[in-house]
Amino acid sequence: MRLVRFGDRGGERPGLIDRGGTLRDLSGHVDGIDGRALGRATLARLAALPAGSLPAVTPGTRLGPCVANVGKIVCVGLNYREHVLESGQAMPAEPVLFMKAPSCLTGPDDGIVIPAGATKVDWEVELALVIGATARGVTPAAALGHVAGYAVFNDVSERGWQLEGTGQWLKGKSADSFGPVGPWLVTADEVADPQQLGLWLTVNGERRQGSSTADMIFPVATLVSYISRFMTLCPGDLVSTGTPSGVALGGHPPRYLQAGDVVRCGIDGLGEQHSAVVAA
Repeated sequence: MRLVRFGDRGGERPGLIDRGGTLRDLSGHVDGIDGRALGRATLARLAALPAGSLPAVTPGTRLGPCVANVGKIVCVGLNYREHVLESGQAMPAEPVLFMKAPSCLTGPDDGIVIPAGATKVDWEVELALVIGATARGVTPAAALGHVAGYAVFNDVSERGWQLEGTGQWLKGKSADSFGPVGPWLVTADEVADPQQLGLWLTVNGERRQGSSTADMIFPVATLVSYISRFMTLCPGDLVSTGTPSGVALGGHPPRYLQAGDVVRCGIDGLGEQHSAVVAA
């Protein structure tokens, strides 16, 4: 299934995209697309619904973040070999973890807002996963069984705030609009292998990133297992698995985002985002 949340900001309703590409309203069957709805039993019940009988939604209706009530966003840095090389750093011996504030989440076609005082806003297309079953100390072999689905994520970053001064990644990653997610959450049963997905990003039509999740240093199953050693991953939590090479920071010179730019990004089978960059 392709699960979505649609409608005005703050008033999104649950929905799905049927096989013909029509947006259908699920609000008669589930309260929302969040941790409570992402367990196996509920997903199986939703999958069994005759999609054609669900109310169709007007084409062009805004899509919000594809998952609601996210408790935490755990991100992985330096997880693509080519990105590590462009960063001039050593290959990590274990996953590099950091957090983003859930308030950064925004819809897949909402604007990326450059905050006041920001001068080094960067892009990072990433594969995100959403937890469907509580994960605490799980093994790599069992880890994927705790994943409800996958989505496109843009880990927007302000590099000056992230790396300069006190060098706090959290403050460089968490501004409002710095987490476009979606357009939809594709349930795990429809992703045959999360390590064989192409992902890409363009700025104003120019290709900046193009790679495959096969280039990950630590695959999805390893990441879920590793993170669950240090914190409990709860249903609805989002894990973003790192970005490939091609970020602005790695440019010579860097070309950071400016108001008026248009960022597009996508992942095979998971859809595309379209974000206009605007000033605060």
